[in-house]
Amino acid sequence: MADGSSETKSSNQMWGGRFASGPDAIMEEINASIGFDKKLYAQDIRGSIAHATMLAHQGIISADDKDKIVHGLNTILSEIESGSFEFSRRLEDIHMNIEARLAALIGPPAGRLHTARSRNDQVALDFRLWVKEELQKTEKALTTLIAAFLDRAEEHAETVMPGFTHLQTAQPVTFGHHCMAYVEMFGRDRARVRHAIEHMDESPIGAAALAGTGFPVDRHMTARALGFREPTRNSIDTVSDRDFALEFLSIAAIAATHLSRLAEEIVIWSTPQFGFIRLSDAFSTGSSIMPQKKNPDAAELVRAKTGRINGSLIALLTVMKGLPLAYSKDMQEDKEQVFDAAESLELAIAAMTGMVRDMTVRTDRMKAAAGSGYSTATDLADWLVREAGLPFRDAHHVTGRAVALAEEKGCELADLALADLQAINPAITDKVYDVLTVEASVASRTSFGGTAPAEVRKQIAWWRTRN
Repeated sequence: MADGSSETKSSNQMWGGRFASGPDAIMEEINASIGFDKKLYAQDIRGSIAHATMLAHQGIISADDKDKIVHGLNTILSEIESGSFEFSRRLEDIHMNIEARLAALIGPPAGRLHTARSRNDQVALDFRLWVKEELQKTEKALTTLIAAFLDRAEEHAETVMPGFTHLQTAQPVTFGHHCMAYVEMFGRDRARVRHAIEHMDESPIGAAALAGTGFPVDRHMTARALGFREPTRNSIDTVSDRDFALEFLSIAAIAATHLSRLAEEIVIWSTPQFGFIRLSDAFSTGSSIMPQKKNPDAAELVRAKTGRINGSLIALLTVMKGLPLAYSKDMQEDKEQVFDAAESLELAIAAMTGMVRDMTVRTDRMKAAAGSGYSTATDLADWLVREAGLPFRDAHHVTGRAVALAEEKGCELADLALADLQAINPAITDKVYDVLTVEASVASRTSFGGTAPAEVRKQIAWWRTRN
């Protein structure tokens, strides 16, 4: 007896203190998903109501049983939303928790609900419904963010600032034009969201375990009832497909990358060294030791959440990469990644929208920086091509000499004397000074999609018609 007790104790220690009852406890721990998939309760109930209604319409269950099922499901919905529903890990997932409660409420008719379906197509339906709804929320959030940028772009269509390449001053642009660059980015994100919604707009229910069902179901009826365009066309693919989740995560990762680039610029612009913007107190924090600090924590956290979202995409790609058709339990690991990424993306877009709307743009600092680093050098080269007839490569060389002279004298190009410029190239006249200001530089960039204020306003007007 002593030996047996010792062996049992040793065995339990091997399983670990958390799993006091050995292998059964471990299996329950690894198998249960109710801790996270309870988020799908509304979609599960909605899908079950549509399924029961179709079964009754097709004469597979009675109208009376259907009415009891629907009433019971609505009761469960109310219980969950009021917080009185008791979720059980022993019942594994949201589907079995709801089914068990339905049986307790209405008795034998509850057992008819699962006719002509499997948990495989049931979970595919619930998850697809949830992702579709989340994409619709993302579309609205992106539209709000785009609108915030359009407002700032209109406000600052003529506000000059330095444009950068390699984070070095390149050419003057307007802040409105810079804002419109993000409109383009987030506009592409929104287009991807809309395409994903259209792409995934197919109903999985009725595919059953993997082979379809012998019951005379009407999959088109349930698809319409659930707001899908049509049912899926292959039952094997239906239960093994998670492309819709991967597309959501791909879209989220690209959008988060755009948000992170913007967050990086906000962090840089809000430093005393740049001073282009001032964030509101709502999106900043202070230091525990340095009273002068105002930290752009919201932007930094948006930047950091990109890592979480990217990680979720890689995680699900890795889960799916080696799975044979059709369903495998590995696919239970899909939801936490999507749920986490969706929460992170939703919060990041909301925070960024708030920062864009609330931030103070310091136009004086932007204008002062716009002319630094000889940012109008290209305008001088273009003038030499246009007015003096020089080949561009020759004009580039002349301009380089002018920049070197300005550096030597410690002044800007516009401050060089005409005699100094003519000593470099006698074809230069006093009309060159008309192009050496940052205002003249941005006004001259009138090509389609350029930074000229008139062109920026055209792009703003075009985008406002697309919201």
